[in-house]
Amino acid sequence: MKKGKKIDKQVIVSKYVDHILTHGERPANVYIFSKKLGIEEQEFYEHYASFESIEQSIFTNFFQSTLDLLEQTEEYSMYDSKTKLVSLYFTFFEQLSANRSLVLTLLGKDRNQLEKLKILSGFRTLFLEYIKGLELDTMEIPVNKLEKLKNKSIAEASWMQMLLVLKFWMDDTSPAFEKTDLFIEKSLNAGFDVLNLFNQQNILDLGKFIWKEKLSFN
Repeated sequence: MKKGKKIDKQVIVSKYVDHILTHGERPANVYIFSKKLGIEEQEFYEHYASFESIEQSIFTNFFQSTLDLLEQTEEYSMYDSKTKLVSLYFTFFEQLSANRSLVLTLLGKDRNQLEKLKILSGFRTLFLEYIKGLELDTMEIPVNKLEKLKNKSIAEASWMQMLLVLKFWMDDTSPAFEKTDLFIEKSLNAGFDVLNLFNQQNILDLGKFIWKEKLSFN
């Protein structure tokens, strides 16, 4: 790329992803990366403040692309809240699986503390907005059971559930990540049963599944 030629965010992200996949780590610094792009360092900062901000945009784009794909499906708008959420999970993790090398490189070192990662903050914001839009908190919950939610909002609890599935997927070595598919089904079934507080069987099924898979991963 000739020096002085203007580039956009898409080109920067594409070149950054290529570097990550080729070298397995971030570029040494913005100056060196900009030089490879054939631009001045200042032009990089016109689009992104840091490498971390590029990585934030990558996960945000994964989630936004998932939403776009779902909204293009005619049936999606007619789904109930549970079916919408299940569809979201399967579509989102299909996208992650198609980019597994990239995701594992970006998150692999911090897989045990995903909740602390700033590069997931944009994804988290979009996810919380999505969950609130499903109006899961309008479901009837007996007043005397509210304390069992440990004062966490349904949206925040749903985010922790997403991170739990993400960690499971990162550790999954089954063909086509079929165990992650099972985990999604069981964890979401259990999650909705916790909200409704009437069916304990799915919660027990999830517990048994986690225990079994924990032993196999170890």
